[in-house]
Amino acid sequence: MVVVKNSILIVDDQEINRVILAELFKDDYNVIQAENGEQALKIINSDNSIIAIMLDLIMPVMDGMSVLIELNRTGKIYHIPVFIITAADNMQLLQSAYSLGAVDVISKPFRMCFIKSRISNIIELYRHRNELAEMVNENVSKITQLNDKMVEVLATLIEFRDVESGEHVKRIRAITLSLLTRICEMYPEYYLDKMAIDKIAQASILHDVGKIAIPDSILQKPGMLTPEEFKIMKQHTVKGCDILAQMPSDIMDEEVYRYSYDICRHHHERWDGRGYPDGLKEDEIPIWAQVVAVADVFDALTSPRVYKAAFDYDTAIAMINDGDCGLFNPKVLKAFNEVVGDIIKQRQEALSSPK
Repeated sequence: MVVVKNSILIVDDQEINRVILAELFKDDYNVIQAENGEQALKIINSDNSIIAIMLDLIMPVMDGMSVLIELNRTGKIYHIPVFIITAADNMQLLQSAYSLGAVDVISKPFRMCFIKSRISNIIELYRHRNELAEMVNENVSKITQLNDKMVEVLATLIEFRDVESGEHVKRIRAITLSLLTRICEMYPEYYLDKMAIDKIAQASILHDVGKIAIPDSILQKPGMLTPEEFKIMKQHTVKGCDILAQMPSDIMDEEVYRYSYDICRHHHERWDGRGYPDGLKEDEIPIWAQVVAVADVFDALTSPRVYKAAFDYDTAIAMINDGDCGLFNPKVLKAFNEVVGDIIKQRQEALSSPK
């Protein structure tokens, strides 16, 4: 069996320096050479066997600092140790290199008795760290899958109680994802990273989980609710939180739990404080609950229910913008108006596609 050696990349515009270092490591590693940063990046991006980089800072075409900046941009700096090759005693330059992730300096002229040991030790340290990171990522993936399954099971329970909620919660997730992504692009004050947006979209599935506790006579009533019945229906917001609070903390992602709790309780709050259950107003309402509120209203208006026919899309959009369903954050409405066309298109495609 042929054993493929791991590779060390030596980047230096001086051939003599590359030859000296290559001779030192040739017995233990496959040695690859580049004479400038541009060549180095092409090699790094095409060769997955590289486990260390020895990088000169001052080179033609592309210097070492530019390589470090690109390695940071792509995240490779966290997995591959970079050793700076330099004869310069420029502390400001070296400090900049360290701030960009360089792990050590190999000074010219080379002190051969120390270089190999230092580099080999750091390579081994990175190997263990990368293995640990891979194990952690595998466990996180398993936990995320378990959490998603649990959320979907809870959503299925709602579907059994409320025949309209099965497809409804799937559409809510899609609308939440589109709308929140656009809001984060438009408004820095609401910025969330992609992982958070995905978790919020998943949490939105549980916005109506409290309906499990609402009597069928109210939940499935074909006509308008009486004031007393509506008072009971409004309790689904707090009852949903009660259900979530009983979930074991070791099987539900902490962030998904927090998003789910906020969404359950506050997706019927309104911008002017005239919603329920707590009468929150403006940005007292978490942005994820504001987004799900708009998603919920839009889907409710455009879907047939036991007590009403579906409104057409234009009518529903006008009702939301005119405040017929309560007032919403003007910024959320602006983003909604920008993405609603795509939301409608996705919905029409889903309806026309075979099940």
